Amino acid sequence: MENARGLTVGVARESAPGERRVAVVPGAIPLLQKTHVQWLVEAGAGKAAGFPDAEYSDKGARLASRAEVFGTADVVLQVRGPGANPENAAPDLALLRRGQTAIGFGEPLTSADAARALAGRGVNFLAMELMPRITRAQSMDALSSMATVAGYKAVLIAADTLPRMFPMLTTAAGTVAPARVLVIGAGVAGLQAIATARRLGAVVSAYDVRAAVKEQVESLGARFVELDLESGGAEDKGGYAKDLGQDFYCRQQALMAEVLAQNNVVITTAAVPGRRAPVLVTREMVSRMAPGSLVVDIAAERGGNCELTVPGETVEAAGVQILGPVNLPSMIPYHASQLYARNIATFLLYLVKDGRLQLDRADEIVRETLVTFDGEVVHPRVRELACLPALPSI
Repeated sequence: MENARGLTVGVARESAPGERRVAVVPGAIPLLQKTHVQWLVEAGAGKAAGFPDAEYSDKGARLASRAEVFGTADVVLQVRGPGANPENAAPDLALLRRGQTAIGFGEPLTSADAARALAGRGVNFLAMELMPRITRAQSMDALSSMATVAGYKAVLIAADTLPRMFPMLTTAAGTVAPARVLVIGAGVAGLQAIATARRLGAVVSAYDVRAAVKEQVESLGARFVELDLESGGAEDKGGYAKDLGQDFYCRQQALMAEVLAQNNVVITTAAVPGRRAPVLVTREMVSRMAPGSLVVDIAAERGGNCELTVPGETVEAAGVQILGPVNLPSMIPYHASQLYARNIATFLLYLVKDGRLQLDRADEIVRETLVTFDGEVVHPRVRELACLPALPSI
């Protein structure tokens, strides 16, 4: 797969609508210096994120056309691979070739067709969102990095949209009461949202089905909302929230209605990998919130945690605004790219041994992220979603 000069890694400019991030920033290139990797960067790849071509050249990368990046590189790095870029996937698929390796987000649990297409091209594809949540893979966990950015940005959007200020202010004209913010879901995005809202001066509370996160919530200065619900087994082995079934969510909604009514801002962050986001906020619950309140639904891309959410739009019901922002990390492309680049470069460094890319399918990190290999869809969950028979064990 590698040429005589060593491994060539290409960084492609993102073609997904509205995507401003770049897979590798100039500062990440030296991370692989000892591996003697040669870098090809598509001209203009980092421009939207604030990284000019000259900075890549200064780090030793060679600027190239898109056709040369795909045609020459042994490994192609992207933020959004074909499965995560349905609008413009076809041109990239046509450029990828047999034996090539592609790494990036690919939505493999919801885009089985893209996985089949990649296998048909003979491309080895590793999906960053499938990175296992184990200690030695923490520095490669791009989902957590992007969730951090999303949680931060969601609070800024809320503060900018809410018709009141977040902090308590005591002035000659009187005292301004602080805004009350409820964060639903205390994962990475939720915890960052809590911290950001607190820094802005809001009174913050948070709810999560996993009682184990109570200590983390309280350590950030927020109140943990406890409901009379049995939610044992709310977390899978990878640390992600599990789908708890419709009966549980119905009981949860009933108890949460009163909590929502006490808050000016509700930020929802609950998502289950590979599934539609659970509906936690119903139309009736929104109707009980005070006019001028708002809901910021971070899970909008997965269908939304609010029944009224429309991805990419802001709707109003009973005087309450429901915001459904999509691709929040792309709204802060400089630092989102910086974090993602560190994740993907660390992953690549892990895969490169003796100057060669080695995909050891017995290794847990490789096995969990590898979607296609040698013309086959090899990831068990993706094969099942693609209605393909199980492969023999390695």
